[in-house]
Amino acid sequence: MTDAQMYARVLASDADFDGRFFTGVLTTGIYCLPSCKARKPKPGNVRFFPTAESARAFGLRPCRKCHPDDFARGADPVLESIEALVGEIRQNPAAFADARAIVRRSGFGTTRCFELFRRHYHATPAEALMRARIASARHALLTSDTGVGEIGFAAGFETLSAFHENFRRLTGLTPAAYRTLRERATTSFALALPEDYALTYLRHALARDPESRDVRLEGDNACVAARLPGPAVLRFTLSPESIAVDCPAGTAVEAHRIAVGLLGLEQDAAAFARLARKLGFARLVAHAPGLRISLTPSTFDGLLWAVIGQQINFSFACRLKRRLLERCGTPVEDGMIAPPTATDVARLSADDLLPLQFSKQKAGYLLATARLIAEGKLDLDRLAHASATRAERTLLAVRGLGPWSVNYLMMRALGFADCVPLGDTGVTSGLLALMHLDERPDIDATRRLMSVFSPYRSLATAHLWMLNRTVP
Repeated sequence: MTDAQMYARVLASDADFDGRFFTGVLTTGIYCLPSCKARKPKPGNVRFFPTAESARAFGLRPCRKCHPDDFARGADPVLESIEALVGEIRQNPAAFADARAIVRRSGFGTTRCFELFRRHYHATPAEALMRARIASARHALLTSDTGVGEIGFAAGFETLSAFHENFRRLTGLTPAAYRTLRERATTSFALALPEDYALTYLRHALARDPESRDVRLEGDNACVAARLPGPAVLRFTLSPESIAVDCPAGTAVEAHRIAVGLLGLEQDAAAFARLARKLGFARLVAHAPGLRISLTPSTFDGLLWAVIGQQINFSFACRLKRRLLERCGTPVEDGMIAPPTATDVARLSADDLLPLQFSKQKAGYLLATARLIAEGKLDLDRLAHASATRAERTLLAVRGLGPWSVNYLMMRALGFADCVPLGDTGVTSGLLALMHLDERPDIDATRRLMSVFSPYRSLATAHLWMLNRTVP
């Protein structure tokens, strides 16, 4: 890279180039990562170094804001301290009365603590605490016979009404109804929908590939072939107030997890709609303030879409996905096919995929990634519970997964709230129309323009995809 190219990455605070070079500022005597948020130096005061060691040898000292030495040796003490704090919250949410208690425990100031939570977990401290309380309550409801009220208080809720209201908002069920999912005899349940729920867009998500072999929508009835963990079919009956779910005996807990993700119940659509209106972009949410992102049934299913969908149009991506399912998925009922596992894909060779019209490069990326997962070297399910930063760094280290693929996977499969699939034509087309731009924004401009929607950039992406499209 030329000095001009590296300086452009510094001005863009581009974290994708962290570690590829280090920026020395001669006037201050420090060196930084390209993503450092400190005030940008003038180009004449900058020198670039290939390693942290070469910057130190030149007589510079490491920046105390971005900690380049820690990054160079694979350590990140600030991230690790926030991860440890979130671990404490999840272990015992009742020990934290509110967000102020989290800030005090963090050792950071309020503004800095909120910034770190949003950057690393895509949530405020209060949101992280609420999710920890609900997760603790869910675990207790499934594993003990303790009274519902006692479980709510043990998770840190001050009143039963607050417990019931928040539990139902994030799970679609009352605590008592959720407890029945553990019974083998439970083969059906109904999830309550928020008042603003955009049901027409759920229908759109379910029917976006009319020839799909794993998702089917006919009128008010939808079928999804998934693994629970064995291959099976989930059946959904759609209505404006609730979604009825039918599942095989003994699978209700996993079926509920898939259904909540499919409906996007854990996403704060109302908060994003308020933010968009506050920014003057009411048009962005006018068509459906309650629009949510439908998550894939499994993380590996999301990875299949992320790899297959790179640099090809949607209809061809659907065709490749169908052919892969037919090649190594598991037939279930009514002609539907449950998606393959990573082990199923890892057994294939490039010679199996090339006749399906996979490019040699795409086949190589897909097979290599599936083998990493099958061999236990990449734990996708664990990433859903990790920090967003840790998940992103882990995925970016996988050959064949770039910024677009990683952010798409984090948004559509892991459920992180503040992702942007940079380079996505749907996003840039939406920004072009929404902000009346003279030209389509490049990646740097997209990053800057989307920053105003943080920490809800995943929902902003979903709305931009639908902007100026015919309402389904």
